[in-house]
Amino acid sequence: MSEQYVVTEQDQSKRIDKLLTDVIADSSRSQIQGWLKSDVVLVDGKAVKSNYKVQAGDTITWHIPEPEPMDILPENIELDIVFEDEDVIVVNKPSGMVIHPSAGHYSGTLVNALLYHCQDLSGINGVERPGIVHRIDKDTSGLLMVAKNDLAHKSLAEQLSQKSVERKYEAIVHGEIPHEYGTIDAPIGRDTKDRQKMAVVDGGRDAVTHFRVLRHFTDFTLVECTLETGRTHQIRVHMRYISHPLAGDPKYGPRKTLDLNGQALHAKSLGFEHPRTGEWIKFEVEPPKDFQDTLTYLKTRE
Repeated sequence: MSEQYVVTEQDQSKRIDKLLTDVIADSSRSQIQGWLKSDVVLVDGKAVKSNYKVQAGDTITWHIPEPEPMDILPENIELDIVFEDEDVIVVNKPSGMVIHPSAGHYSGTLVNALLYHCQDLSGINGVERPGIVHRIDKDTSGLLMVAKNDLAHKSLAEQLSQKSVERKYEAIVHGEIPHEYGTIDAPIGRDTKDRQKMAVVDGGRDAVTHFRVLRHFTDFTLVECTLETGRTHQIRVHMRYISHPLAGDPKYGPRKTLDLNGQALHAKSLGFEHPRTGEWIKFEVEPPKDFQDTLTYLKTRE
């Protein structure tokens, strides 16, 4: 099915590749340029180059082909499994592991490891994301629940939608937060200045993060964050929004920060209703060694 966009006076003289990056959700400029070269994108029925400057009234049409499914291969990667039964697996994901295959990450992911560990994963999210109900970022460590069948997937997804899943994180943030508790209620959407980032924006999706201070350090604070919603990069964006970005965060934090391989963020606690028995089950795991070593370092500086 083709889509179209009619160029407005405000768009006049913009490069078409730049304009479409703003118009087509979840697209990158390099993707747009590739589509223009392949004549997937047309202006008034004609092919144009990436540097074409649009004119008011131009009708841009595009028909983006469905990506061909990737062959996802099982890989013998060690997993830290906290809980498993016939319906659910709860995994303690290490920092640095991507959840599922995508462009640039075709192997070494959690999904590759899960497929080796067990064949019975739910198929609701398709062949590229079997069993995946929710995600945590590549450089975030901690607990993740995986559905082994469609019954479990539907139940867990519904609990996430109803905000009844308990998800708590520990984070080390820049600055000394002056109050012990807080709630950040600010909508999150694509950053209008940098589409590789998320940001607090007008018209974004509702996002709520509760936090409490666990310990103060010189120039840093250890906090516990509880998610009410689960937007992309939510804790990272919200803490930056209140001027306390996560330590080590290469995307949302300052350049001068602690020497970490990614943001100091750990999904430490996960609670939900078992999809078959209805029993409330909850799991907790300690932060990984590099996170704890960083806390030790901060203590020794005081």
